Amino acid sequence: MDYREEDVIKAFQIYAKISRKGYSEGDELRLYLAEDKVRGLVDQFAKEVDCTIFSVGERLYFVPLARNSPFHISNDTLKKTYFTGRTVNADIYFMYVTIIILVGEFYDSYQTTEPTRDFISMSDWLEQVNERLETLQTIDEEELKELEKEYEYNWSAIIEKWADMDDLKETAKAQTGRTISRLSFLHTVKRFLVAQELVQEIGNDELQLTEKAKVIVQRYFMELEYNRGILEFIYSFDQRKEEM
Repeated sequence: MDYREEDVIKAFQIYAKISRKGYSEGDELRLYLAEDKVRGLVDQFAKEVDCTIFSVGERLYFVPLARNSPFHISNDTLKKTYFTGRTVNADIYFMYVTIIILVGEFYDSYQTTEPTRDFISMSDWLEQVNERLETLQTIDEEELKELEKEYEYNWSAIIEKWADMDDLKETAKAQTGRTISRLSFLHTVKRFLVAQELVQEIGNDELQLTEKAKVIVQRYFMELEYNRGILEFIYSFDQRKEEM
């Protein structure tokens, strides 16, 4: 397909801005939606760096789809931005698992695309994390090692991190994320999700998914290509619990 120089420049300007900020709006959004050739070029630019672009409401979002994308948030960035200097990779693994569990609570089961609840409280989120990690803890050590190879995920480190956190001594400080506990850890994860516009606080210590998050779930989160089967594995905890 032939492109006018003007279309290429417009497309690159949109791509440059959205890749820098993570979103775009206003004139860039209207141009992207109205001009097929410009939209096609912007989408192609994003695809070249393993990212995708989609519109939600009055915004156009730019989201990485693969870990090797240069726009994927690195573990080091997460540690420096949301955690303390003592953070290790196990914290990041545990963070991803708690996010998967949180999102899963809004849907009936693996590969459901429409949410079945409007919000979740921090205490309910904590309870679900505890239940699933308790089930994970019952898995035989040898089986766990095989699961780590299969999913390329350090489940042993997650169990150890979860066990080290004391949820029996929650204080007022824990509510603001200033003590090392399970609930305070979830407050740290919540800060990340709010910053990424994936959840929003609605009062009474409750969270709801944003429209951006719902689109990501519908288009990508449930796909094995992107979650590497980890989501299905987490949901299998429910079946394991019933069999115990």
